[in-house]
Amino acid sequence: MTDHQDDLISEADQADARTIWAFHQMGHELQPCSAAITLGSLDLGVAATTADLYHAGMFPVVVFTGDTSDATKERFPRGEAVHYREHAISLGVPDEAILLEPKATNTGQNIGFSREVLERAGIAVSTMLLISMPYMQRRAYATCRKLWPEVQPVCVSQPLSFDEYVSTHDHEKQLIDMLMGDMERVMEYPKRGFAIEQHVPERVRDTFNRLRAHGYDTWLLPA
Repeated sequence: MTDHQDDLISEADQADARTIWAFHQMGHELQPCSAAITLGSLDLGVAATTADLYHAGMFPVVVFTGDTSDATKERFPRGEAVHYREHAISLGVPDEAILLEPKATNTGQNIGFSREVLERAGIAVSTMLLISMPYMQRRAYATCRKLWPEVQPVCVSQPLSFDEYVSTHDHEKQLIDMLMGDMERVMEYPKRGFAIEQHVPERVRDTFNRLRAHGYDTWLLPA
């Protein structure tokens, strides 16, 4: 792996990262849904987006889901879902509109465990707002369609470009690594039965391979 510093990331690598970023966006039209699932991550902006969408009347109840991971254990030591819930409440989301799922450690569990929480609460779901980091949209969609095919997911995130999102992070290299990790999972997880198959254009595969060859591989799957 090439040891990149953020200030050495080439314009070509940044352009390739924008291609991967754009592919992760599902482009769904925002609409009111039966419920929402907010996928825990290291980005507290996802919880803020959830609050905005609640106040806009996009859903009556939300499940915050997520334990901790290597990426989040220092920032969210009590669990992603717990910290997200507290932030959403501070932004005016009523506690009675929130359900908590604090055990999930991967996207499949995020969806599966959240489904169980909603079923136990007696909430009928036909459409689901999936709220995530921008580069998690496609993987979240594919996972939901695999594990909960009866529900129509609508994916939404903070409406930020790659460059805008980079400006909110300390390490651009790490962010590109994470884009790559999600990209690989979009391609590989259907083979493992974790997600539905999605068409990946050849230019996107070529972009992925170039970035991998340039050392953006920290978050790729173990060999």
